[in-house]
Amino acid sequence: MPDKLHHTKGIVLRTIRYGETSVIVTMFTELFGIQSYLVNGVRTSTKKGAGKANLFQPTALLDMIVYHNEQRQLQRIKEFRWGYLYQAIFSDIRKNAVAVFMIELLTKCLKQPEPNPDLYNFVEDCFLHLDRAGDGVMANFPLFFALHLPVFFGFRISDNHSTENLFLDMQEGEFVAEHPSHIYFLEEKESLASSNLLKVLQPEELQDIRLNHDFRRSLLHSYERYYSLHIPDFGVMRTLPVLKEILS
Repeated sequence: MPDKLHHTKGIVLRTIRYGETSVIVTMFTELFGIQSYLVNGVRTSTKKGAGKANLFQPTALLDMIVYHNEQRQLQRIKEFRWGYLYQAIFSDIRKNAVAVFMIELLTKCLKQPEPNPDLYNFVEDCFLHLDRAGDGVMANFPLFFALHLPVFFGFRISDNHSTENLFLDMQEGEFVAEHPSHIYFLEEKESLASSNLLKVLQPEELQDIRLNHDFRRSLLHSYERYYSLHIPDFGVMRTLPVLKEILS
């Protein structure tokens, strides 16, 4: 029985060389979730080939016709083109650092190849906003993404912050009135900032949240710990040191 053809959008997560001219691309697709594709003939010495390989940079948004067979671990792409061509993410070193951080965080959370169109739409929308973001929005974007992504993986933080609930308990994912008995919590200032970030509905609103560089770096470290508490084998974010340096 031949593989069926499907039209889907996809976000490139990782690309590795395969043979002389091919690549294996891991993508988060709108229809099938995380999938791996063998793409032949995109790494050639011709200008046409180089242009094709360019489409498979991490963070790229593609529009594709793909073959799909649930019995296969490695799928194939029949046709591909830009779904959206970034104006800044590939060329702006700071935006690229934010985008690559987002890709690593998403990849660490995606465990099974199951469709999640709501998550796909959220992530795609985040990249589109980041591409056209001003400096104030961009600086807070990693924090925004890190706090809102858990909604789709079942460990969201309840924004019950109040004058009584001043501390964010990262084990429980909620704000509490007293210091927890463990060490995985945020103090008042960090908790208030986290609550303000959780209230952001559109990335443009990040412009109004004023944080200094050191404070942002501290929050990013705390959010990395939050993920490690809730995602098995989460490990360490390799992109985080680069992001902290570039956004300083």
